Amino acid sequence: MITVLIADDQPLQRAGLRMVLGSQPDIEVVGEAGDGAQALAQVRRTRTDVVLMDLRMPRVNGLVASERITGDARVLALGPAPRIILITALELDEHVPGAADAGVYAMVYKDVEPEVLLSMVRAAAANP
Repeated sequence: MITVLIADDQPLQRAGLRMVLGSQPDIEVVGEAGDGAQALAQVRRTRTDVVLMDLRMPRVNGLVASERITGDARVLALGPAPRIILITALELDEHVPGAADAGVYAMVYKDVEPEVLLSMVRAAAANP
Protein backbone atom coordinates (compact mmCIF):
# COMPACT_ATOMS: atom_id res chain seq x y z
CA MET A 1 0.00 0.00 0.00
CA ILE A 2 1.35 3.43 -0.98
CA THR A 3 0.82 6.00 1.75
CA VAL A 4 0.30 9.61 0.68
CA LEU A 5 0.04 12.92 2.52
CA ILE A 6 -1.72 15.79 0.71
CA ALA A 7 -0.52 19.32 1.55
CA ASP A 8 -2.40 22.24 0.01
CA ASP A 9 -3.83 25.40 1.52
CA GLN A 10 -7.05 25.08 -0.50
CA PRO A 11 -9.54 22.64 1.08
CA LEU A 12 -11.30 22.01 -2.24
CA GLN A 13 -8.01 21.11 -3.93
CA ARG A 14 -7.19 18.69 -1.09
CA ALA A 15 -10.64 17.12 -1.36
CA GLY A 16 -10.23 16.60 -5.11
CA LEU A 17 -6.81 15.04 -4.69
CA ARG A 18 -8.10 12.82 -1.89
CA MET A 19 -10.95 11.65 -4.12
CA VAL A 20 -8.62 10.78 -7.01
CA LEU A 21 -5.98 9.09 -4.85
CA GLY A 22 -8.46 7.36 -2.57
CA SER A 23 -10.20 5.74 -5.52
CA GLN A 24 -7.16 3.50 -6.05
CA PRO A 25 -6.86 0.16 -4.25
CA ASP A 26 -3.08 0.52 -3.83
CA ILE A 27 -3.04 4.09 -2.46
CA GLU A 28 -4.02 5.27 1.01
CA VAL A 29 -4.24 8.95 1.93
CA VAL A 30 -2.84 9.05 5.48
CA GLY A 31 -3.35 12.75 6.11
CA GLU A 32 -3.86 16.28 4.92
CA ALA A 33 -2.08 19.52 5.73
CA GLY A 34 -2.90 23.16 5.02
CA ASP A 35 0.72 24.31 4.89
CA GLY A 36 4.28 23.03 4.94
CA ALA A 37 4.66 23.23 8.73
CA GLN A 38 1.65 20.97 9.18
CA ALA A 39 3.02 18.60 6.53
CA LEU A 40 6.34 18.31 8.37
CA ALA A 41 4.56 17.67 11.67
CA GLN A 42 2.49 14.88 10.10
CA VAL A 43 5.36 13.08 8.38
CA ARG A 44 7.24 13.16 11.68
CA ARG A 45 4.40 11.09 13.18
CA THR A 46 3.27 8.89 10.30
CA ARG A 47 5.46 6.89 7.91
CA THR A 48 4.62 8.32 4.49
CA ASP A 49 5.78 7.16 1.07
CA VAL A 50 4.78 10.23 -0.96
CA VAL A 51 3.94 13.83 -0.09
CA LEU A 52 1.83 15.56 -2.73
CA MET A 53 2.39 19.23 -1.89
CA ASP A 54 1.41 22.61 -3.27
CA LEU A 55 4.33 24.86 -4.11
CA ARG A 56 2.72 28.06 -2.82
CA MET A 57 1.19 27.90 0.66
CA PRO A 58 1.06 30.31 3.60
CA ARG A 59 3.50 30.12 6.55
CA VAL A 60 5.81 27.47 5.05
CA ASN A 61 5.74 27.00 1.27
CA GLY A 62 6.30 23.73 -0.57
CA LEU A 63 10.00 24.30 -1.35
CA VAL A 64 10.94 25.12 2.24
CA ALA A 65 8.81 22.25 3.55
CA SER A 66 10.42 19.84 1.08
CA GLU A 67 13.90 20.76 2.26
CA ARG A 68 12.86 20.36 5.89
CA ILE A 69 11.12 17.02 5.31
CA THR A 70 13.94 15.41 3.34
CA GLY A 71 16.53 16.39 5.94
CA ASP A 72 14.60 16.01 9.19
CA ALA A 73 16.07 13.53 11.68
CA ARG A 74 12.65 12.63 13.14
CA VAL A 75 11.28 11.89 9.66
CA LEU A 76 14.33 9.81 8.77
CA ALA A 77 14.01 7.85 12.02
CA LEU A 78 10.79 6.38 10.58
CA GLY A 79 12.55 5.21 7.40
CA PRO A 80 13.53 6.77 4.09
CA ALA A 81 12.31 10.32 3.54
CA PRO A 82 9.05 10.49 1.62
CA ARG A 83 9.27 11.29 -2.06
CA ILE A 84 7.85 14.73 -2.69
CA ILE A 85 5.81 15.74 -5.71
CA LEU A 86 5.18 19.48 -5.88
CA ILE A 87 2.01 20.64 -7.58
CA THR A 88 1.53 24.17 -8.80
CA ALA A 89 -0.39 26.51 -11.04
CA LEU A 90 2.74 28.69 -11.32
CA GLU A 91 5.45 28.59 -13.95
CA LEU A 92 7.65 25.58 -13.18
CA ASP A 93 10.93 26.65 -14.82
CA GLU A 94 11.90 29.24 -12.24
CA HIS A 95 11.38 26.77 -9.38
CA VAL A 96 13.16 23.69 -10.76
CA PRO A 97 16.64 24.51 -9.37
CA GLY A 98 15.25 25.17 -5.89
CA ALA A 99 13.13 22.03 -6.04
CA ALA A 100 16.13 19.91 -7.01
CA ASP A 101 18.15 21.40 -4.14
CA ALA A 102 15.27 20.63 -1.74
CA GLY A 103 15.17 16.96 -2.73
CA VAL A 104 11.89 17.10 -4.66
CA TYR A 105 11.17 14.00 -6.75
CA ALA A 106 8.97 15.73 -9.36
CA MET A 107 6.95 18.86 -10.13
CA VAL A 108 3.64 18.97 -11.97
CA TYR A 109 0.95 21.47 -12.88
CA LYS A 110 -2.36 21.33 -11.02
CA ASP A 111 -4.23 20.69 -14.28
CA VAL A 112 -2.47 17.34 -14.81
CA GLU A 113 -4.65 14.44 -15.89
CA PRO A 114 -5.56 12.17 -12.96
CA GLU A 115 -4.01 9.12 -14.63
CA VAL A 116 -0.68 10.94 -15.02
CA LEU A 117 -0.73 12.04 -11.37
CA LEU A 118 -1.46 8.49 -10.22
CA SER A 119 1.42 7.19 -12.35
CA MET A 120 3.73 9.79 -10.80
CA VAL A 121 2.70 8.80 -7.28
CA ARG A 122 3.31 5.13 -8.05
CA ALA A 123 6.68 5.86 -9.66
CA ALA A 124 7.74 8.02 -6.70
CA ALA A 125 6.82 5.26 -4.23
CA ALA A 126 8.69 2.66 -6.29
CA ASN A 127 11.91 4.73 -6.24
CA PRO A 128 12.68 5.51 -2.60
